[in-house]
Amino acid sequence: MLLPAIGESGQAALGSSHALIVGCGALGCAIADGLARAGVGTLTIVDRDIIEITNLQRQILYDEKDVAAGMPKAAAAKARLNAINSAVTIHAHVDDFNHQNAERLAHSADIILDGLDNFETRYLLNDLAVSRGLPYVYGGAVGVSGVSMCVLPHDATRQTESTTSVKWSSDQSTPCLRCVFPEAPPPGATPTCDTAGVLGPIVMMIAAHQVAHAIKLLTGNINAIDRSLLSIDAWDNDIRRFDISGARNPQCPCCGQGQFDFLRGEAAQLTAALCGRDAVQITPPAAAAASALDLASMARTLASHGSFSSNRFLLRGEFAHERGENGSAVELTLFPNGRAIIKGVHSSDQARAIYAKYIGA
Repeated sequence: MLLPAIGESGQAALGSSHALIVGCGALGCAIADGLARAGVGTLTIVDRDIIEITNLQRQILYDEKDVAAGMPKAAAAKARLNAINSAVTIHAHVDDFNHQNAERLAHSADIILDGLDNFETRYLLNDLAVSRGLPYVYGGAVGVSGVSMCVLPHDATRQTESTTSVKWSSDQSTPCLRCVFPEAPPPGATPTCDTAGVLGPIVMMIAAHQVAHAIKLLTGNINAIDRSLLSIDAWDNDIRRFDISGARNPQCPCCGQGQFDFLRGEAAQLTAALCGRDAVQITPPAAAAASALDLASMARTLASHGSFSSNRFLLRGEFAHERGENGSAVELTLFPNGRAIIKGVHSSDQARAIYAKYIGA
């Protein structure tokens, strides 16, 4: 309250605000921690995953007891945040965030914050933000680098009356995520934290940017928003800002044309349990499958996670540390178009989580 730009009225605004945090891994943990300590009154946290020992290097809300107990990330985050600030209301959802539950989980949210690791769900958040007129703070970090930007949607394609307490003018609106990144990288084209690692401090740097801008937005300090795409390389000490003010595209499927393909589920991965095979098939959207995977390169990338081999038709192997419902090792068969069969699992959520961790996109 001593900060002139916030004061008592700003702190009261934070206390009456509701932030939706999707993904509670590295970024999501740091975001939730920062917002709870800032006094944001209500946090809704959504994450489908279970805590593993390798998460502790960067996921600051968890400890070894959570690993031993097999705690879901959302539930463990709620317990930790309640201990940090008991005045904050925490809604924890151990669930896959998808087109079927997105609007329900975003009910009454003032702002959306991105703690994700895949572009399919990020595009879903972008659709949700634009269609409902909600501010969206994007962030991503892998290896030693990360990026972040704020999305303040234009009114033109909004589908419902906006419920957010955050207000901005047409002149203050920004391009959406799909204006800046028109297409998601195809499966296997970009590294993930599980295949390339991540430097803990880069997570904190990107999450700090996201939290700072959430606080600015929720306290009405719209003119203080960073209107560029921030890029940080923590190893080479390189910080860049890319001017995206002119990036809004009238032909953008989302904010230009109002085609919310991800929110309607039309661009989602398709999953299907394979009868009698104890396996789930994942088929990526057609656009993501347009270019063929380099299966030999993928086999080399996955070598540190199990035993994998490839030929020109497919990649096949077994994970060393992924276990299915019956305790057996999880097997992966991957095809050049990104289609995968994940054997040893029955749950579509678990299959999608494994795909996101090791294949990406």
